[in-house]
Amino acid sequence: MNAVVVERAGEIKELVCRVLEIEPEKVSDTDLFTDDLGADSMKLIELLANLEIEFDVEIDEDEIERLVNLRGVYDVLSAALDA
Repeated sequence: MNAVVVERAGEIKELVCRVLEIEPEKVSDTDLFTDDLGADSMKLIELLANLEIEFDVEIDEDEIERLVNLRGVYDVLSAALDA
């Protein structure tokens, strides 16, 4: 995992929770956004856009398929920051 992602993991989780409208204490790294937390595809698109803005990176829209849980968010963001 990218050092920035490690350092800002809590902030990333807060961003995810804000976009998905859920409480941070109710989310683990492996909870599935759609199946476990009720997120829809529009929320995932919003999450992708917020990550790009917050971290000043470009993330390919195809990566949305990997944004299934926090672990996936960390991986996608790490790859974008390392690019």
